[in-house]
Amino acid sequence: KARVDRPRVCARRVPRVCHTAVRPYRTMATAVSNSAEEHLEEVEKKEEEKTANPEEFPPELLIKHPLQNTWTLWYYEQDKTKSWEQSQREITSFDTAEDFWSLYNHIKQASELRQGCDYSMFKQGIRPMWEDPANKNGGRWLINLDRKQRSTDLDRFWLEILLCMIGEGFNEYSDDVCGAVVNVRARVDKIAVWTGDANTQASVLEIGRKLKERLRITGKNAVGYQVHSDTQAKHGSTTKNTYMI
Repeated sequence: KARVDRPRVCARRVPRVCHTAVRPYRTMATAVSNSAEEHLEEVEKKEEEKTANPEEFPPELLIKHPLQNTWTLWYYEQDKTKSWEQSQREITSFDTAEDFWSLYNHIKQASELRQGCDYSMFKQGIRPMWEDPANKNGGRWLINLDRKQRSTDLDRFWLEILLCMIGEGFNEYSDDVCGAVVNVRARVDKIAVWTGDANTQASVLEIGRKLKERLRITGKNAVGYQVHSDTQAKHGSTTKNTYMI
């Protein structure tokens, strides 16, 4: 038989990998990985320590600024199926400056309320009504704002009054202030500061002067003081002013 020479297939030679050469790279990668994990663990540990040790936070982030009085926000929305008193809703109370701003920044502005709605802010325990024992012998400084002023003055006046009240801005007569009310109506909006005793002339007049000064009220907006008993007994749509400033 004739011999047939088949072509020889040369196997490709694969170089051998030196395990001793690879080992250092594996060791280095492991070291980097371990180092990263240790760093993360260290960061997490420090964060946990900060949380566990509140003294490491700046004091101004931990301490709230207490107010002299606790104040309550009330909301009124007209409902023909309920009495006026039943339509008054007590929303919440606060006793620090920080809690006031938290509340104020999460509710509608006075100018955004629907017509016929009110906000009232009174010292805790005093209801926003004439019949409350703290109000029955008192009166109110009343400011009337026309519709054009709803977009320019209403919110500014209301906020300034709130800050003046909770900050005891009426000085030695701040104890005589019971609260404030803003009424949003179709033709004329009203803001009023209520006092507890209409017979203390010096106190009533000083509160009125301070109110006019804080709001920078000019002759365009006259401020009048009305006694609650006169308002209750009025015949007609207007109540006489006991004082004007």
